[in-house]
Amino acid sequence: MLDNIIIGQYVPGNSYVHRMDPRAKMICLLLFMFFLFLSRHPIVLFASITIAVLSFLFAKVPLRFYLKGMRFIAILILFTFILHLFMTREGPVLLDTPIITIYVGGVIEGSIVAIRLLTLITMATLLTLTTTPVTLTDGLEQLLKPFQKLGFPTHELAFMMSIALRFIPTLLQETVKIIKAQMARGANFTKGSLWKRVRAFVPILVPLFVQSFKRAEELAIAMEARGYAGGEGRTKFRLLRWTKIDTIAVIIFSIYSIVTIVTIWL
Repeated sequence: MLDNIIIGQYVPGNSYVHRMDPRAKMICLLLFMFFLFLSRHPIVLFASITIAVLSFLFAKVPLRFYLKGMRFIAILILFTFILHLFMTREGPVLLDTPIITIYVGGVIEGSIVAIRLLTLITMATLLTLTTTPVTLTDGLEQLLKPFQKLGFPTHELAFMMSIALRFIPTLLQETVKIIKAQMARGANFTKGSLWKRVRAFVPILVPLFVQSFKRAEELAIAMEARGYAGGEGRTKFRLLRWTKIDTIAVIIFSIYSIVTIVTIWL
């Protein structure tokens, strides 16, 4: 399961999405996230699916790699859909049995939530798959730069987020190593009741936290040894450039936002 998590990983490429400015990517993602949950209109849902599919195609991320990372997410989405079938009791009865009664409203509500989650996760995953942590940090820092005049630590916040994304795959690898070491010593994580399986993972947490704190301390020492003292006075090796592709992408997502607002008023 841990090998199927692709959040925080970067896939090198030269696609249109890879070449986009990270500021444009984050603006588009914020617009998509905000307006995705404002309207339940079929036009908005169709537009959301279309944008997610086209973004994936333009990103040219290997389909096998993406589907491998979506296995665990698909289980959560399916669980959410089934939960709405049980909890939502609106509309005509679709299926009536002594055990469960399914309503049309439950199917519709579950489908809407599943589509929203799937498209949102797809767009958020594409951001990390097509943007390096360094570039993502620079873009986030530039977007938050106006708040710097109010005393907001923009550089530090962007730097912490980039480090968190960077070390997600590293922590997953450490977890896999610890699990294999525990299994070599006779630990069993697949047999027994659910409570026993949960308790079997407790010995993994202690060495994982120890390794995490040790790695954080090593990183802090390395940064101090190189004279890191925050973002003040620092220059950029890579300069961000806003191109026509970025403008077109922002315009498309702005149109999506306007359409969503219009469907709310209708």
